[in-house]
Amino acid sequence: MNKYHLTHKDDKWRLKQDGADRAAKTFETKKEAVRESAAYVKEKQGSLRIHKKDGTFEEERTYPRGADPRKSPG
Repeated sequence: MNKYHLTHKDDKWRLKQDGADRAAKTFETKKEAVRESAAYVKEKQGSLRIHKKDGTFEEERTYPRGADPRKSPG
């Protein structure tokens, strides 16, 4: 499964795949970044780890939902 991270750096939000040197996409706002990153990861099928502006982990989403390896609801 592809893994992506959404992080903040140099006043931009960046979507980057694990192991990649460059960001796949960059965004001005977190709201835009979450929306657009979710759509991008849905196409690729994988997990999206969303980080806070300070770099700490906030949440993880898996697309499609059925690909989530955890069997817990929610």
